[in-house]
Amino acid sequence: MGDPTLGCYDLSRLLPLGPAKPGLRRNVGITLARTEPIKVSLFATCIIDQLFPQVGASVVRVLRRMGVDVDFPPDQTCCGQPLYNAGFTRQARQLAQRVFSSFAESSYVVVPSGSCAAMMRVFYLDLFAGDQQNYARAQALSDKVYEFSEFLVRVLEVRDLGAVYSGTAAYHPSCHLLREVGEREAPELLLGQVADLNLVDLPQAESCCGFGGSFSVKYPHISEGMGADKADNVLATGAETLISCDMGCLMQIGGTLSRRGSDIKVRHLAQVLDGETR
Repeated sequence: MGDPTLGCYDLSRLLPLGPAKPGLRRNVGITLARTEPIKVSLFATCIIDQLFPQVGASVVRVLRRMGVDVDFPPDQTCCGQPLYNAGFTRQARQLAQRVFSSFAESSYVVVPSGSCAAMMRVFYLDLFAGDQQNYARAQALSDKVYEFSEFLVRVLEVRDLGAVYSGTAAYHPSCHLLREVGEREAPELLLGQVADLNLVDLPQAESCCGFGGSFSVKYPHISEGMGADKADNVLATGAETLISCDMGCLMQIGGTLSRRGSDIKVRHLAQVLDGETR
């Protein structure tokens, strides 16, 4: 990526906050000793790297508060999803193979985006179908890729991180997190344990916001209409904050709300969990 320090946030300098919580953590055949901290690598995503580095820093702080050892492979680049969606499969494969190399030694890869997680866990398998050697590499990566909230709940087996966030909020589930990663419960389980947070239902919550990456460029008027519908539903909740697990969605919805003069805040789940703690 352009700047391995994520702007002014040097992830490599965020100090660990103590050993991992005791207990066996099992996944894809890996059993960690009770006293051995879990080690993960952060895949930052292009949008977070270039536009929202504070979200990447929040992810690292939350994980390290849980006693996780986090590293940040500095040679990581885009996962290739824009190219894949646009039909440039040869170029997408080139980027995917770079990802294979960057995270070859990682035990887990944590991704603060359902969209990028889906690309790495699901669509790489499609990209390399028929290519035995690289399909095996895609499968090995797929087995250790987790979206951020999914990793907290399914691997670390935590729900209450001691976070405090005052106010009323609505949660928008992103399409790829729901439909490709298949994670529906983890974000709301985590939000349900945040003290002082009043989580309200979002009408038509599972409807797409209209961002879709290159979709919003290729079909701007359709994207704008979908974003307007989503903004209407957010405003109808009376919430002060909109929370999601994908900054692409929050950029789309937040932009629409801002153009309407709304002061509703948009926050990645990691930022909420990284806030004040009990």
